[in-house]
Amino acid sequence: MPHILVDADACPVVRIVEDIARRFACPVTLLCDTNHVLHSDYSDVRVIGAGADAVDFALFNLCHAGDVVVTQDYGVAAMALGKGAHAIHQSGRLYTNENIDQLLMERHLAKKARQSSKHHLKGPRKRTREDDERFAAAFTRLLTQLTQGDTP
Repeated sequence: MPHILVDADACPVVRIVEDIARRFACPVTLLCDTNHVLHSDYSDVRVIGAGADAVDFALFNLCHAGDVVVTQDYGVAAMALGKGAHAIHQSGRLYTNENIDQLLMERHLAKKARQSSKHHLKGPRKRTREDDERFAAAFTRLLTQLTQGDTP
C-alpha cells in the first residue's frame, strides 16, 4: 500500500483524500504548519513549526519511492518525483517527469510577471463540486493502479 502524504496547508481535498484512502486501506499523513492545525480520526497529523517552506521540507524528508504526495506546489511535486514518489495536484492533474519542468517554468514566469506588474492579478477561481469530483476520480484511478501493481 502506498503511503499518502498531503501538503495540507489550505488544501481543499483533505477529506476526499481520507475517504478514498480509507477505502484502499492506505495510511495518510497530513502535514500542516501552526497556522493551519488540523484534526483527523483517520490520518496522522503532523504540525510543523511555522516558517517559510517548513512543511515542504518536512514532507520531503518523510517521502519515499512509491509514496503518493498531494500538493498544489510544483516545487514539492518536483522533489517528490525526484525521490520516485507519485504526485497529484488538487485539480486531479498528475505531476510526471514529462510535465514537471514545463510547470516549474510556467511558475517562474508567472512569478516574474507578478513582480514586474503594478496591477493585482486575480487569484484562483472558486472551487466547485466538479473540481472535487475530478480530483476524486483521478486520485481513485491513481490508487487503483498503484494497488494493482500498475504504473500510472
